[in-house]
Amino acid sequence: MSRIPASIEVAPKQAIESADLPGLFPAGSRVYITDIGTDTTDTLVAAARRVTGLGYTAVPHFASRRLSTKSALEERIKRTVGEAGVRDVLIIGGGLDKQAGEFGSTMQVLETGFFDKNGVMDIAVAGHPEGSPDFSEAVAIEALKLKQAFAERTGARVRIVTQFGFDAKKFIAWADGLKAAGVDLPVHLGVAGPAKITTLIKYAAMCGVGNSISFLKKNAMSLTALATSHSPEDVVGPIEKHFLANPDSAIKQIHVFPFGGLKKSAEWLVERGSWDMNSSAAASARAAS
Repeated sequence: MSRIPASIEVAPKQAIESADLPGLFPAGSRVYITDIGTDTTDTLVAAARRVTGLGYTAVPHFASRRLSTKSALEERIKRTVGEAGVRDVLIIGGGLDKQAGEFGSTMQVLETGFFDKNGVMDIAVAGHPEGSPDFSEAVAIEALKLKQAFAERTGARVRIVTQFGFDAKKFIAWADGLKAAGVDLPVHLGVAGPAKITTLIKYAAMCGVGNSISFLKKNAMSLTALATSHSPEDVVGPIEKHFLANPDSAIKQIHVFPFGGLKKSAEWLVERGSWDMNSSAAASARAAS
């Protein structure tokens, strides 16, 4: 049976130090490297270099409102490309109320032209199926239209990678509704890997996905359930069923947030068949999306 492909993300320190990382993912897998604004360019470059060196596709985050200056952005791009072989990035707003430097939005970062100048043509941008406390749905759709126009203008391969959540129906409806709103970009839906419910509630609160907290609590029937592990299949199963039944859907894969640990998420993805450690099929699927 076919399975929906998957990518995963790691923290920079994990990418540099984790002894589990070699051979943990299929060759070519997209491995996103988070940027919460506390790591130096040296650290982020080292993280990307190790991920690339292990045979994966490093996808560093660039958090727009956390970036300082245009020259610092250009240096980070040049170094991740030159020293770590990066050809694929995720550009996000960064979630700050107030910008830390010269950039207030993802589009301002894209419009510098630094990515295409350095040969980076695979670009992920953020999607918010449950909305955001920072902007309205209408504003979010207009922002995605601008990014789509940027892709058409420059030839960049732009995709949407979403925040994580637990309401599969809502995520599917959001992804399928984009085309009617004028956005025709591939979508990678964010899901949480295996983890305790309490851990997920903590991360959902940190990431500002309030609807996810409500959904989790509503579906955790007792205090005992809160101490048990969340099964990602409750979310991924319906998404995968829709993906397989609707090849024209915007949904192309899932993106896993490994809140319960990298190894646990990787083992789950291999066990369910989204990752095949014995072939390059996963790499081919990634390249196709």
